[in-house]
Amino acid sequence: MLFRKILVAFDGSEGSWKAFDFALELSALCKKNGSPEIYVLSVVRPPEPIEIVEMEAVIDAATTHYEEQFRKIVAKVKDKDLVLHTEILTGSPADQIVRYAHEMKCDVVILGHRGKSVVEDWLLGSVPKRVSSYAPCNVIIVK
Repeated sequence: MLFRKILVAFDGSEGSWKAFDFALELSALCKKNGSPEIYVLSVVRPPEPIEIVEMEAVIDAATTHYEEQFRKIVAKVKDKDLVLHTEILTGSPADQIVRYAHEMKCDVVILGHRGKSVVEDWLLGSVPKRVSSYAPCNVIIVK
C-alpha cells in the first residue's frame, strides 16, 4: 500500500518525534509513484475553564513552542526530497486530528503511543485511542 498523504500528530514529546521519524521512513518506502506529502499537525488545548486572557496567553505560548519545534523538523528534512506541511490548530487534540485527516484526505495518521500528559490521557481518554476509533483512514501508533 502506498501512502500519498501522511499526517503526523505532533506535540513535541519523545513519542511524537518517534512518530515523525517513522513517517520519514514510511515516506521513503512510498516514493515509487512520486514523493508523498507529510503533514505535521500540532494542537493547542485551551485551558479549562476558559478565561479569555489566560486562553490567549496559552495559545500564544504553545504556538511559539510549536513553531520552534517545526523549525527543527524542517531542518531535519531539508536535504530530503519531500513535501512537508505544518499546521497548528486549537481545540481537542483527538477531534482536531480526525477533522484534519478528513479535510486533507490523508491516507494515514501516525502518532506516538503517549503524548506529553499521562494524567490527561487517563482523565480524558487517550488521544491515540480516540483517533484510531474515529479517523477516516489508517492509523499507526508508534511505540
